[in-house]
Amino acid sequence: MALDFDRIRAETPGCAHVLHLNAAGSSLPSRRTLDATLDHLKLEAEIGGYEAADRARPVLDGLYPSIATLIGAEADEIAYVENATRAWDLAFYSLDFKPGDRILTCVSEYSSNYISYLQVAKKTGAEIVVIPDDRHGQIDLGALEQAIDKRTKLVSISHIPTQGGLVQPAEAVGKIVNDAGILYLLDACQSVGMMPVDVKKIGCDFLSATGRKYMRGPRGTGFLYARTRSTSHIEPIFLDNHAARWSGDNDYTVMPDAKRFENWERYFAGVIGLKVAADQANELGMPAIWARLRHLADGLRERLATVKGVTLTDLGVTKGAIVTFAVAGKEHVALKQLLRDQGINVSVSTQFSSRLDLKGRGLKDVMRASVHVYNTEAELDRFVGALDAAIRR
Repeated sequence: MALDFDRIRAETPGCAHVLHLNAAGSSLPSRRTLDATLDHLKLEAEIGGYEAADRARPVLDGLYPSIATLIGAEADEIAYVENATRAWDLAFYSLDFKPGDRILTCVSEYSSNYISYLQVAKKTGAEIVVIPDDRHGQIDLGALEQAIDKRTKLVSISHIPTQGGLVQPAEAVGKIVNDAGILYLLDACQSVGMMPVDVKKIGCDFLSATGRKYMRGPRGTGFLYARTRSTSHIEPIFLDNHAARWSGDNDYTVMPDAKRFENWERYFAGVIGLKVAADQANELGMPAIWARLRHLADGLRERLATVKGVTLTDLGVTKGAIVTFAVAGKEHVALKQLLRDQGINVSVSTQFSSRLDLKGRGLKDVMRASVHVYNTEAELDRFVGALDAAIRR
């Protein structure tokens, strides 16, 4: 499917105000998503929150099949969660770790996830095993296979790290993990909405994602995928009267589907906005979106390679829509601000986000420019020109 770039930009209000290269932080929503979110907020103000939710029930319930279509899941395997971190937490902390259990992860793992590993290891006596990178800078599949033993409880990695263009070979990891009969938790915070994600092909048992990044949904939205055949026996660490039913004076019954990971209260306008964003991604087609993003990102890397003092820092065989680089002799945060003053949004990833990876490569931080479908070749030229001028100041 060919994308109508002019129409996409015309339907993205933010394009008139900024050159936004920070989709990996929070992307620009479409007018359709914005209007759907705001309309529900207005309806709540006009008739009441409970009443607005009742009126919007068909749309709210439609979130589940929309997300399921996006990632190749079943609707009853989707839980709405307020953000990707909480979605990931609900999966991870619901597992019953014992002394000696092993958690296998990767060098590029995100800081929030790794802090959780450390906490659980401290409390339970579980062990964290970091699988080394291969020569391409991605998880070494051979080393992963060798590291799995009878003590391995979980393999947990980030599909695309926050600090670079690396796309981990999630499907190859899934084959190894599934063959071993071990649970597989995939942090897809950056990948859902950027590239085709098929949970059946990947073979993950849990997948967490956010609305605000490549899905172009509202902030404060996200979801958790829980594969029925491998996770239905897992009771969430938190339960309320939405996730479970008070079935007797001294008993409760947990919901049988992924909704057991939800709670009753939620950002209803955000749920609607997230559904609309998922619908738009499905309508545009993830293969077409992925092709466009790779084209833009590869073109940006080519442009940056010509700028004196710039070193590209992306790893992996497959590189995605996040482009990272270091500038010799310059403070990246200061460069980010200089660009923002010109209406150009980029970000800086630091060791705070991924200590093992960046520290291991001797990088204090990296600049991050992340493209989306509303970006153009002309914007890339403008950004690189502005960066070059800022470097030479």
